[in-house]
Amino acid sequence: MSPTPPAPPTSRHAAPTSIAAQAIDVSKVYGSGDTTVHALREVSASFAAGEFTAIMGPSGSGKSTLMHCLAGLDAASSGTIRIGDVDLTTLDDKAMTRLRRDRIGFVFQSYNLVPTLTARENITLPLDIAGTTPDPEWFDAVVNRLGLAPRLDHRPSELSGGQQQRVACARALVGRPQIIFGDEPTGNLDSRSSGEVLGILRAAVDEFGQTVVIVTHDPRAASWADRVVFLADGRIVHELQNPTADDVFAYMKDLDDPARTAGSTGQGQS
Repeated sequence: MSPTPPAPPTSRHAAPTSIAAQAIDVSKVYGSGDTTVHALREVSASFAAGEFTAIMGPSGSGKSTLMHCLAGLDAASSGTIRIGDVDLTTLDDKAMTRLRRDRIGFVFQSYNLVPTLTARENITLPLDIAGTTPDPEWFDAVVNRLGLAPRLDHRPSELSGGQQQRVACARALVGRPQIIFGDEPTGNLDSRSSGEVLGILRAAVDEFGQTVVIVTHDPRAASWADRVVFLADGRIVHELQNPTADDVFAYMKDLDDPARTAGSTGQGQS
């Protein structure tokens, strides 16, 4: 059986003040007529700079849709999305691509590494595409913090799942983005590797001053965050500050109850 990952730190840094990302009255609708799906319903939420936030909710609650809209991977049907002071709804495709490249980092469940490239080449790929080079000192700092220095010349097939996800984390960090989004970043990992990756994301906030927002279904993963935002039926229904895994599990257990969810979806939108 895989060992239990180390517990998240018990102390959190001081509350940050500036806003890295923001959703204002955001709705997302798919389909029309009888097939209409309201994935998000006038959601408003702010994500502070230098903060680690986890987004949780039952299947179909809209948590991944919210993150994809925040990251510019999907367009909201209505409302406003901001990254820093930039309104994403005003950007054309070229400007959106440039913003995602320059200001946003991504860590996905499936790693999304190029199999024919080495770890080093995968880490620097977004910068290579942009025609820039990584700062050597920053590259070394990120690679050493993630324990990847001995593996830089290995291809993904020569790396474990945890090592591949660390490469994905390094790729997200090395361009010094304003905000890092993770879509179930530990979903394919065992407990030990999951703890390592969560520790890296925690360190990205505490040591590197990054902003991290992840979608997860795992209360233990959410307990590494400064804040957990819960969605149900396309609405934000609750928040927890400095959560414990037990706190998150207890709330999610209630949230998975349809009767509880129906009674909660009008509460606490933020």
